[in-house]
Amino acid sequence: MARPFKTQRDPQATPRRAKTSFTKLAVDENAVAEPTQRLHKLLALAGLGSRRDMEALIASGRVTVNGAPATTGQAVTQFDVVRLDSRILKLPFVAELPQVLIYHKPEGEIVSQDDPEGRASVFDKLPKVKNAKWIAIGRLDMNTSGLLIFTTSGDLANRFMHPRYEVEREYAVRIFGELTDGQMTQLTEGIELDDGPANFDSIKAQGGEGANHWYQVILREGRNREVRRLFEAFQLPVSRLMRVRFGPVNLPPRVKRGTMLKLEQKEVVGLLEWAELPVPSAPLRQLTQREKLKATTVFMPKVRRQRVSALDRPPRDAADGSAKPYRTKSDAARNPAAKKPAPRKNENRRVRQTSDLPVPDVKKKSDGNRGRG
Repeated sequence: MARPFKTQRDPQATPRRAKTSFTKLAVDENAVAEPTQRLHKLLALAGLGSRRDMEALIASGRVTVNGAPATTGQAVTQFDVVRLDSRILKLPFVAELPQVLIYHKPEGEIVSQDDPEGRASVFDKLPKVKNAKWIAIGRLDMNTSGLLIFTTSGDLANRFMHPRYEVEREYAVRIFGELTDGQMTQLTEGIELDDGPANFDSIKAQGGEGANHWYQVILREGRNREVRRLFEAFQLPVSRLMRVRFGPVNLPPRVKRGTMLKLEQKEVVGLLEWAELPVPSAPLRQLTQREKLKATTVFMPKVRRQRVSALDRPPRDAADGSAKPYRTKSDAARNPAAKKPAPRKNENRRVRQTSDLPVPDVKKKSDGNRGRG
């Protein structure tokens, strides 16, 4: 079928103009502006790092807002397009209910994310969290066990740890020896330590067997090894130290050593109300039956495998021959021959000959007729 010819328009004809009318929108002077938040705070809430790290990231020029380089302290709204290295970021403008974990820390683990010695860390066992990061509320040294709280809310962690709030910490202490009544009174009144005076708010004897005795102590500070140093002032070494309460959070008896428990949403709301922090206005998310069982079940965390970086690997060819060469999976994929080492060839190898065979020891038979005349 032939295509119809297009109707030719007379160029000298007057063009038809559509009659359209545009009405200007009236500007409402009483309209409420969109709420703004600090960019570095939103980046930290998104789990990209601490607020100080985010300020340095913004100063490096890698973050842009609506195509323009971001500035430190800049305020943004939910309609702004924020990019990190040309990647669009989804920032948490709407406040969400934070997550809280309870962990019964055993001895032998440190509360640090960066350890040059490569010791076991509590952060190696934490489950992954999306668009956030875990913050440890308080610290426990390597030889101290007990309650350790993790949360995704920096404000909640600050409410627990800041010295001006004076949140109570309760410990169960076992010492080698026994305190006198005068020593217990002196521990509550105050003892001068290297970094200033320190004291217990209360101390109670909990009995004991033989030379070991248990005590329950409460204090409102979190200085380094403060409980141990107070007992060591009377030459009484601490053989066991366990934190059993931090503020309103107690260590549940069902949370055994090395296990974790995730607090329910209602319990998290109670913590926010105790800390006098704003509770998100959004309704609580409806959990499935599986999520409800998982939220109230104590679980054993799994240690995540740490990848060895290129800086930590030994050199392939060491001059002294101390480091053995290694082969990675990528090397084997690129070179199939690297999966199986080739047989060694020795050009100077001597071929086995007949003369190399051992000669059997055969006794010759004596001739009886030999020697006769």
